[in-house]
Amino acid sequence: MNNSPTVLQINSKAIRHNLQYFRSKLKTSTKLLVIIKAFAYGSDPVAVAKLLTSEKVDYLAVADTQEGVVLRKTGIDLPIIVLHSQAENFEWLVEHNLEPDLYNFESFISFYKLIKSKGLKDYPVHIKLNTGMNRLGFKPFELDKLRQIITNQNYLKIRSVYSHLAASEDPEERKFTLQQIDLYKKMYDQLTESLTYKPLKHISNTSGILNYPEAHFDMVRLGIGFYGFGNNKTETAKLKNVCNLISKISQIQELEKGETVSYNRRFVVKEKSKVAVIPLGYADGISRGLSNGKGYVIINRKKAFITGAVCMDIFMVDVSNIDCKTGDKVIIFDHQQQILDFAKQLKTIPYEIITSISQRVRRDFI
Repeated sequence: MNNSPTVLQINSKAIRHNLQYFRSKLKTSTKLLVIIKAFAYGSDPVAVAKLLTSEKVDYLAVADTQEGVVLRKTGIDLPIIVLHSQAENFEWLVEHNLEPDLYNFESFISFYKLIKSKGLKDYPVHIKLNTGMNRLGFKPFELDKLRQIITNQNYLKIRSVYSHLAASEDPEERKFTLQQIDLYKKMYDQLTESLTYKPLKHISNTSGILNYPEAHFDMVRLGIGFYGFGNNKTETAKLKNVCNLISKISQIQELEKGETVSYNRRFVVKEKSKVAVIPLGYADGISRGLSNGKGYVIINRKKAFITGAVCMDIFMVDVSNIDCKTGDKVIIFDHQQQILDFAKQLKTIPYEIITSISQRVRRDFI
């Protein structure tokens, strides 16, 4: 049993609010896929998947087979796409009724041969197209060959043909994004023209949902927006923060002028001070880049800035001007703005902050 004073609270009301907000942007005929890879963006994938099942979303997506298997073993029966499926795990994937993303000829042929050897029919798969992201996917010149392979066979059923927008959150890249959408539509038509059915069409991520309603097509993929972040401050303000990271003060040190704090004596006390010790560190996802005043927490409604270097399991904050005691609540973050502040200091994005919270931190689904 984990009775740690540090806990990541996952707020189901916030999840439902965000889900409803994005559903309000869609036509009733547009399906909704929610991304729960990377431990559901650092939260709790099983608890989140169960809530999404009750909310009747259409699809879930994970990054790898292992993430999907965990969900299956806990009773999640929604369709699950494995976004970066690997041939080494295809047997395991099929055993747990997961749906692979096939993004090159090697992966497609390998999976086709496996399904054929098992005598299965119409196994659902997803085809990834490369329209400019240049990570995974078939390029335009490969489509004629791919179309010949997928036509007139009944071992694989192409459940969807999709692509990924590279810069849908950036107004300055609107021309490029529209080019991606246009290319995707042409590639989709070229690939599927010989099929007797129409696979689902989807390209929109969170920012695509918000900025390009003309590209919602048959389904959209909701990622960071589900967890409380839009593509600008206005949109983020309409969402609710899903995860709150809370801890307690372990000890308060009273220090005299000239004393130092933490490793390498990186902070020298300039005047008599009080420092509170917080029981989590960089092994829990609190970056060392937040050391020496770059990061802060909230104690009794006041900001307490990090003092000295963040340690592996502990960091310290200056509470000289805060009335507090051992055992008092410490809010590392409970609002999007705090996460955005951390991201700005670290020159990164909110995704990295929330997905970095270690699995040793206790999760509470509230």
